[in-house]
Amino acid sequence: MSKKILLDDIRRNPARIYRTPSDVLRDRRFADMERLEILRAWRDRQDDAAGEIGATIAELEQRLAPAASGHAAQ
Repeated sequence: MSKKILLDDIRRNPARIYRTPSDVLRDRRFADMERLEILRAWRDRQDDAAGEIGATIAELEQRLAPAASGHAAQ
């Protein structure tokens, strides 16, 4: 299965693959931007875990912020 097909499948139902949002962060198959896509898809599908998912998204966006501004992380 190609990575793109796998990512598309996971985005359709992230809870089928991951037990918690933090599991997405530990999945080494994906880059941070792909993890963010998965978490956003999960948040959009599942209201009961929105708080935990939102916190995990915020953590990932904070990690990505230095990269987006062109500065190296210290």
